[in-house]
Amino acid sequence: MHLSAFIAAFRTPDLRKKLLFVLGMITIFRLGSFVPTPGVDYSAIQRCIDTVQDNSVYAVINLFSGGALLQLSVFALGIMPYITASIIIQLLTVVIPRLELLKKEGQTGQAKITQYTRYLTIGLAILQSTAILSLARTPGQLFTGCNEQLIPNQNVFLILVMVIVMTAGTAVIMWLGELITERGVGNGMSLLIFTSIIATIPAQFASVYGSRGTFIFIVTLAVALVVLSLVVFVEQGQRRIPVQYAKRMVGRKMYGGTSTYIPLKVNMAGVIPVIFASSILFIPTLVVQLTGSQADWAQWVATNFSTGTTNVYLATFFLLTVFFTYFYVSITFNPVDVADNMKKYGGFIPGIRAGKPTADYLKYVLDRLTAPGSLYLGAIAVMPVLAFNFIGIGDQFVFGGISLLIMVGVGLDTVKQIDAQLQQRNYEGFLR
Repeated sequence: MHLSAFIAAFRTPDLRKKLLFVLGMITIFRLGSFVPTPGVDYSAIQRCIDTVQDNSVYAVINLFSGGALLQLSVFALGIMPYITASIIIQLLTVVIPRLELLKKEGQTGQAKITQYTRYLTIGLAILQSTAILSLARTPGQLFTGCNEQLIPNQNVFLILVMVIVMTAGTAVIMWLGELITERGVGNGMSLLIFTSIIATIPAQFASVYGSRGTFIFIVTLAVALVVLSLVVFVEQGQRRIPVQYAKRMVGRKMYGGTSTYIPLKVNMAGVIPVIFASSILFIPTLVVQLTGSQADWAQWVATNFSTGTTNVYLATFFLLTVFFTYFYVSITFNPVDVADNMKKYGGFIPGIRAGKPTADYLKYVLDRLTAPGSLYLGAIAVMPVLAFNFIGIGDQFVFGGISLLIMVGVGLDTVKQIDAQLQQRNYEGFLR
């Protein structure tokens, strides 16, 4: 989509109204990321942030909050509770028959699943806010090496108010995301995540420029652009399985006789496997910090998993990403269900018999796509870190696989939706 298309979007009155609404919601979201939670010593937090490097144990949650987590702001938890709840509900639909039936009921069932996701989000927000505040109460826990008193008054009532405020902040973020989806352009939750990620990148580039000079800054920018281009190229790659529908008479009307295709992407799993892997690797360091253990195993975990740049961490990250890619694809795309639905409506793949042969063929194609797709995800997860380690800025530039995949995925999807809405309002678009 060219710059002229964006200009055309703002020239279209109703589309301009939607885009301005999205920008307004994003502005509110970013403002909430800087409003401190009542009872927090904001100046002490700023001193810790200035003197202590960002601890990678909180990198994923801090990433999805746009840096608000370590500020202990009203929106400190960001969108992470909702992401976690969505993943849990999606996994439970495979093992709980009731949820699987709701998923197949269409819009009504999806509305019920969305309601369950909201309830679980609030529950997770309460747990996460309690855990973060319990760390913040003890000097040196939230910011390793900074012994500032972040919460001067540790009255039980005040701590309870802080938990409620942070949980309410998560609920407001959910509401903002749903408003963007309903009244704006694109998926609201995805756009808020996208905003959180890109909000931290300018500061990271500025930090590299200020501390390492112009040459390293240019090299860093070049590495980022090369990796970003690779991600864009692969994310748009797909295998199209042709499907034809036989003509059939229903009453007095003839249906079918059309041709379409099933698009199977190279990266069928999206960003979820990388989030899974990051979350698993987050646990050992968190356990060490909460227990305060000085045993040999704790020292080994602190040495190899606290920075996120060691060879052990990166190798484990790669292997977990590959594993979770296969796992997630296997539960989200069922070749048997797809083959059954095609057979039900008279669809077939040319040269393949309907039913089990179709399911076997889809599984064969899916396996051949998942293998390179999993290796691609694993490479994207660790390649930026390896590249930045090579030029000596791995400890200060958090531009990893999650950031890249979300930025590219959400960016491409939003651009396609704007382009589709432009074409609906301008028939000239179909004639080009």
